[in-house]
Amino acid sequence: MTDPLTDRLEELRHELLALHKALVDAERVTYEKTVGTIQSPSHFLQLLTTDPWFAWLQPLSQLIVSLDELEEAEEPLTAAVVEGAVKNARRLLAPSETGEGFGRHYFDALQADAEVVIAHADVMQLLGRQK
Repeated sequence: MTDPLTDRLEELRHELLALHKALVDAERVTYEKTVGTIQSPSHFLQLLTTDPWFAWLQPLSQLIVSLDELEEAEEPLTAAVVEGAVKNARRLLAPSETGEGFGRHYFDALQADAEVVIAHADVMQLLGRQK
């Protein structure tokens, strides 16, 4: 028998990982068109973690890590903790045409890549169900 709170958190994590992958893939294409070919997977990992080009993705990466930490915590999940994670995801994934930081980059990614739009829609559908 599975715990519904754990299931909700895992489903959110799964959808956020899919969105993160779509954003990383799209950003890689843009980077390679602008800067040049990424030489290897290890070079790409280094860019993802240290290059300012990819720094805007860190808030989403951190959100996913925080979900991992919640799942691995020794304390049982509560509805308030899971709802807090859902609220954090909703707040982060608000694209902003006139803003800055993650919201602005996220808006641009949604305008530029269909896979990002699909992944965004999947997360939003899930977040809409988790009210």
